[in-house]
Amino acid sequence: MSKLNMSFEPYEIWFLTGSQHLYGPETLAQVATQSRAIAQQLGVSADIPVRVVWKPVLTEADEIRRIMTEANTEDAVIGLIAWMHTFSPAKMWIVGLDALRKPLLHFHTQANVELPWSEIDFDFMNLNQAAHGDREFGYIQARLGVVRTTVVGHVTNPAVTSRIGTWMRAAAGWAVTRSLKLARFGDNMRFVAVTEGDKTEAELRFGVQVNTWSVNELAIAVNTARRGDVDALVAEYEDLYDVVPELRRGGERHQSLRDGAAIELGLRSFLEEGGFGAFTTSFEDLGALTQLPGLAVQRLMAEGYGFGAEGDWKTAILVRAANIMGAGLPGGASLMEDYTYDLTPGDERILGAHMLEVSPALTSRRPTLEVHPLRIGGKDDPVRLVFTADPGPAVVVSLSDLRDRFRLVVHVVDVVEPAALLPKLPVGRAVWKPLPDFTTAVTAWLEAGAAHHTVMSTAVGLGAFEDFARMARTELLVIDKDTTLRAFRRELDWNAAYYRLARGV
Repeated sequence: MSKLNMSFEPYEIWFLTGSQHLYGPETLAQVATQSRAIAQQLGVSADIPVRVVWKPVLTEADEIRRIMTEANTEDAVIGLIAWMHTFSPAKMWIVGLDALRKPLLHFHTQANVELPWSEIDFDFMNLNQAAHGDREFGYIQARLGVVRTTVVGHVTNPAVTSRIGTWMRAAAGWAVTRSLKLARFGDNMRFVAVTEGDKTEAELRFGVQVNTWSVNELAIAVNTARRGDVDALVAEYEDLYDVVPELRRGGERHQSLRDGAAIELGLRSFLEEGGFGAFTTSFEDLGALTQLPGLAVQRLMAEGYGFGAEGDWKTAILVRAANIMGAGLPGGASLMEDYTYDLTPGDERILGAHMLEVSPALTSRRPTLEVHPLRIGGKDDPVRLVFTADPGPAVVVSLSDLRDRFRLVVHVVDVVEPAALLPKLPVGRAVWKPLPDFTTAVTAWLEAGAAHHTVMSTAVGLGAFEDFARMARTELLVIDKDTTLRAFRRELDWNAAYYRLARGV
């Protein structure tokens, strides 16, 4: 079986340093010493989630080409950091950069923080000229149209290491999607537009394999769950959650909980055996399942799986990417859906939820485990975890297929407590205040054609999704505290023209 990866342990980032032979062996030895020290300082920072591997200083075009080609073929390598310690003539980098297929971060830094003003001579200037060399490197990247992220500052600055750490998390998300296998159990919800999409283009753009299995193949796996395993999982539920009395052993609805446990065991085994990191279900196609998977989906999302409801495979991709990007951080990622509004003037809020499937990773509080009628799907009442998301900053992100491109829309929000208790809404839910304000945010979302299914991330924010979109060469629109409708509408028009022109004839 293939266990889901939720660790950065398999990954590494290579640290490349550019120079040239013009300065002589003594200077190149100093370059190597200082660049190794920068890489080591970077690697021990608490902000850096991925192992940093220093590589010998690059001074020739063939060396650069070979290391770029090697990085492309090494699965463990999820990105490269490049720094021009001295002047590295950029024509040496053309073939290597053109061949590179992994994310690139241009780190514009230098060995020292302060200048030793009274000691500066031309030997010092020859050695410490990243301000010179990185401009040459910046030019050739722009000239070749290389997709990259640029970070400026010293490695001892926490703002710098935090920014690089965010980029690394995005690179891990990108690496995950490039090898992601997604299982769709059944098809999309009938007559729904936004959950449709071009799966072939998705594999070209994101690398994800999206394929469909009959829900009854899943039902077979559920029916083979062993009684002892169901017993053990039910005991785990009772230990982790506040299980309502009717679901506990001896309760009148205990069989519903056992059915939910069997669904989790079967679903987990199906995903592990197939090497799937994401999946979808649809309440319109439940086959021989006794209930719509709710509890199982919630728990699998909290473990890092991607999920999309009603066959929405695009959202499932985003949830999986967001989960790995946020690994080890407080908070989590989940399927989300804007449901209804509180339109109190000046204090507008959005209430988000779904029928069942919101991840408990959004809360630090102990959920309750309950059973309630669903009234859609035509099956037994499903079990589910009930909770409210923790307050704090978050992003709500959608992925839409616009025929000639995919569009990511990221909305920066503040999750807040509900204005009152929600005793009659037995689902996982979140309440948030949209930025910059309700009218601007919702108008921009609608005019962008952003989807109604989203991923909410409380672990990673806008920066990670900006880097991810850049790596995927995917359109990104941002709604945040600085958004105005006039500027947003201009961006929509400009992007439409740009992406049509960029595709060529």
